[in-house]
Amino acid sequence: MALSPSQLLAPLGFTRAVDVAPDKDRPGLLRARTLAFGVDPHEAFEFRSCALNDCADPRAAVPRLEQAGFETVDVSGNERLQQALAIVRDEDRVSDAAAAALRESLNGAQLCLADGKSLRIEHVAEEGLIQRRAGPNGLDVNPGGMDGANGHGGAPTIHADQDVFGTPLKQLMQGEAPKLFRHQTPDARNDDSSLFLLNLWIPIQQITRPLVLMDRRTLDPQRHQLRYGLPVTRFLERDDEGSVNDIWTFLPDSAQDWYFRSAMGPDQAYVFDTLGEPHGACMLPGEDALERLYLDLGRACEAVAATNIDTLQAIAAEAPPALPEVTTVPVRAAWQRMTDLLAEARTRPAEVCASGSHWRSRALAAMDAVIRKSVEMRLVATLVAN
Repeated sequence: MALSPSQLLAPLGFTRAVDVAPDKDRPGLLRARTLAFGVDPHEAFEFRSCALNDCADPRAAVPRLEQAGFETVDVSGNERLQQALAIVRDEDRVSDAAAAALRESLNGAQLCLADGKSLRIEHVAEEGLIQRRAGPNGLDVNPGGMDGANGHGGAPTIHADQDVFGTPLKQLMQGEAPKLFRHQTPDARNDDSSLFLLNLWIPIQQITRPLVLMDRRTLDPQRHQLRYGLPVTRFLERDDEGSVNDIWTFLPDSAQDWYFRSAMGPDQAYVFDTLGEPHGACMLPGEDALERLYLDLGRACEAVAATNIDTLQAIAAEAPPALPEVTTVPVRAAWQRMTDLLAEARTRPAEVCASGSHWRSRALAAMDAVIRKSVEMRLVATLVAN
């Protein structure tokens, strides 16, 4: 596959063709088999190497919400939002107070789009506000598991969050959602409404596990968009009728165009269509090296805390893992930072142990930096013309 200078290859997880069958409830559509919670993604999904367009590269195309299903927006000017995000960053979780501050900062706010239009936020949903923490190369950095808004990892497979005809929208809106919201499904669409149901995704920090999104114009929905029943009672309070969310999963195809941002901070956000935009987290080239360095630094920190010079030397003496030729600038910078710390421990182990907390604090900061942390919310917004 020939790549442009603004592209790189990364594996994305899709539903396996063997798990797809005609949908009995909506003739003409396809349905994916529901998988057990906690199943190993690499055993249950097909991971396909896909070309990702880096929107942070000025040479890359810039998708737009109305056409492609997603867009990057500038949120740096919303001071109340930035203050709430800073609380989440400092506490490393979404507390009830932080959640309330996030919602209050966005209700009634406007998000400016690149074509001169804007989105006026009418409502921020109570459900759907979560923080995700995702380690490099799939490393689990949520040992306590999910707890309400916290403890969520990166979504390992490509999906879309809601079927406009399904649960819970069907129950919440008495079947009126397809009339109210703009949407596209394999068997219906509403292009006339100015009301959107959207996800707002904001990175607290992002070097690894970026969000990837498809240009929806390159999707063949009749062939590749699949109905899926997602059990949600493990992380949402629902009665029996609402215990399974109707969402979408997808099959891969070479015609699909995928996008991500290699450099992205809390001053930027993605806004994307909740009702059908394919998205998920990916693992970038070089994340396996960052995972190894993360684990090595963790062991080195334990040795320094125990003032064990011999153990520190043995850990730091290991040759650092190499990066692939093509990766992102932030991944390469993180690799350099971590290998420099290990080189310092290798060449000056006694001084590192003597300094104790100083080296450990820098090592822990380097480890923390390769954990992707993000906040996402669900919005009802009106598209306002310029």
